[in-house]
Amino acid sequence: MDRIVTIQAFGDNYIYLCQYDEHHGFAVDPCESTGILDILQERQLDLKLILATHHHWDHVGAVAELKGHAGCRVIGCDKRRIPGIDSVVADGQIIEVGDDKVQVIATPGHTRTSACYYMLPSRATGPGILWTGDTLFVAGCGRLLECDAQTMWDSLQKLASLPDDTLIYCGHNYTVEDLEFALSIEPDNQAVRQQLRQAIRMQEEGDPTVPSTMAQEKKTNPFLRSDTPEVKNALKIPDAQAVDVFAELRRRKDFF
Repeated sequence: MDRIVTIQAFGDNYIYLCQYDEHHGFAVDPCESTGILDILQERQLDLKLILATHHHWDHVGAVAELKGHAGCRVIGCDKRRIPGIDSVVADGQIIEVGDDKVQVIATPGHTRTSACYYMLPSRATGPGILWTGDTLFVAGCGRLLECDAQTMWDSLQKLASLPDDTLIYCGHNYTVEDLEFALSIEPDNQAVRQQLRQAIRMQEEGDPTVPSTMAQEKKTNPFLRSDTPEVKNALKIPDAQAVDVFAELRRRKDFF
C-alpha cells in the first residue's frame, strides 16, 4: 500500500494524503474534500493534521470542511490568510507526526509566506519527502506574485541543498508545459527530452507526474540550472549572475 496518495483535482492540482501509521494520516494542500474523505474511509484512517504550503484558495479551499469533519489541526505559516489555522510555524521548526519528523522550510517567492514541508529521511521510511506547493514544480517554479526574483532564487537554493534522492511532491501538474519550456531553453538536454516523453505518456494514462527527485530537477529544471554555463549561454548572457538568469527565465516562462 502506498504511503502517499496523490489526488488529482481541479484539472491540474495535486492534493496529498500521507498515512503515517496504521490508523492516522495528514493532508497537504487540500483544495477539495471528496478525494481525501474517500481515502480516509477506504483505509479507515483518522485525519489528524493538515499542512498548508500557502494561502491560495486552490490549496486551502477544503481546509474548513475537513477540519469540521475530522477535528484535525491545521498548520501553516500565515495566521491571517489560511482558514482555520491552529499552529503558525516558522522556518526550521520540526513537526512531529507519529514517528516521523517534518521540517518547515520557509520559501517566500510565490507568496510572502510560502513554506515547504520536508519529511526527514529515516531507515524505516527511506529518502526524505518534500512537499513544495507552488514553490518548486517538476521542471518549473511558481510565479513571483508577492516577492522579487532574488527572494525566490534564495528559496529555491534552500531546496536544492537537500539530498539528491529527496522525493518531490509539488502542488500542480504543469509538468508537460514546464518540460516543453525547458526544452525550448536547452534543446540538446537529453534528460529533459526523455522526461518529457515520459510525462506525456503518464498524462495520457491518467497517472500523476510526481514524485520527481532533487537529482532529476537539477538535470532538467531550468530554474534550478540558472547558474550553469549551458543555460547562461542559451540565453546569451554568459557572464550574468545566477539570480539575473533566473529572473530572465521566469520572465520568459510568464509569456511561454
